[in-house]
Amino acid sequence: MASHAPRSSYDTYRGRLETYFDRTARQNWVDLTSDAKVSGIRATVRAGRDRMRAMLLDWLPYDLTGKRILDAGCGTGALAVAAAQLGAHVTAIDISGGLVEVARERAPSGLDIDWRVGDMLDPTLGQFDHVVAMDSLIHYQTGDIVDVLASLAQRAPSIAFTFAPRTPLLAAMHATGKLFPRSNRAPAIVPVAEARLTRLLAQRLPSHGIAASERIVSGFYTSHAMMVSRG
Repeated sequence: MASHAPRSSYDTYRGRLETYFDRTARQNWVDLTSDAKVSGIRATVRAGRDRMRAMLLDWLPYDLTGKRILDAGCGTGALAVAAAQLGAHVTAIDISGGLVEVARERAPSGLDIDWRVGDMLDPTLGQFDHVVAMDSLIHYQTGDIVDVLASLAQRAPSIAFTFAPRTPLLAAMHATGKLFPRSNRAPAIVPVAEARLTRLLAQRLPSHGIAASERIVSGFYTSHAMMVSRG
């Protein structure tokens, strides 16, 4: 079993994200994922993320009792908590120790959640029934996304993930460095062409077909979700 995706730009950029979320953006993400008052732009992002999380959970079986779920890039933990409340055994991992600390503090007691700080591709995490990677792959190039999914596919029959779709508007904003206004900008969100991603997935994951695909747009939040499942 391959333990990791090829270590190229994935590792390099993962390190930059760890620094960003732990040193620069921790409080912004704490506020964004709470009920604190935020700017109008961030309010649209919050609403979009809430819709996306609900949709990804709807794609999973309603009764998750006894199922092992990997929340790959758990952030402040809202999806992990929701899955655990449906009966799942959740492993929630993020590269940001600061965000995992917040997630652990916010989580209600009595839920079966194993909070981890580290790489979602760590082979010691084991096998899962489902993997969910919500907005944790949006900072990577298409090839890196496919590498990550190919690695995760060896450990789960079902993976739900999101990517930033390459629309003309997002591509233009990304090219000019204005994907978000400066005070609200997320780190290097990379727009991905859906057709190319789908083609590469078919080549690299022939055992997993696309079971669901849907886009959510909410103001400054645009994210596309896919689920690939073993046939």
